[in-house]
Amino acid sequence: MNDSLEEYQFKTFENIKHIDEYGNEYWTARELQIALDYTQWRNFELVINKAKKACSNSNYLVYDHFADISIMVRTGDSKRLINDYNLSRYACYLIVQNSNPNKEIIAMGQTYFAIQTRKQEITEEYFNTLNENKKRLITRGQTIAKNKTLYKAAKDSGVDNYGKFTNYGIKVYMAEKMQNKLLKEKGLLIRMKF
Repeated sequence: MNDSLEEYQFKTFENIKHIDEYGNEYWTARELQIALDYTQWRNFELVINKAKKACSNSNYLVYDHFADISIMVRTGDSKRLINDYNLSRYACYLIVQNSNPNKEIIAMGQTYFAIQTRKQEITEEYFNTLNENKKRLITRGQTIAKNKTLYKAAKDSGVDNYGKFTNYGIKVYMAEKMQNKLLKEKGLLIRMKF
């Protein structure tokens, strides 16, 4: 990785990353706007809207990746609320891909995401070369880590019976699985409800 790409990664993108109380990473659109050298919000919001459309067209839930928020800013002697977004890594990727590639910082961002995607592919290729026992150990470790995050969120929301909580989660999962199987057998689209 060359020096300018490392600079992009750490000074531009990773430097403005936030981590919420559950360990989830996110970026704010207003900070990304500045990092990508957009001077006016209205121009950057056009890019965000194109990225949201790409997200929707890829059958992802837009609000999972572009969470609407409001932030308080000082304007002279007063304060006012302005719109912003908490963005997932995927949302940032879509924004960079839909931005003006004539800007050097955007071209660097597109290269950064291409490299990050390749790294993920290599990780998946390596995982696929492992024997079943090693795959199971890695998956078990990932599941434990995700369950800890889930149970922390549940506890923070007032859940005190984790057995019941887990059981309901399994029931919902199995019900959705059965519903999808029935929809497929009947030749209906998954999004159609009967």
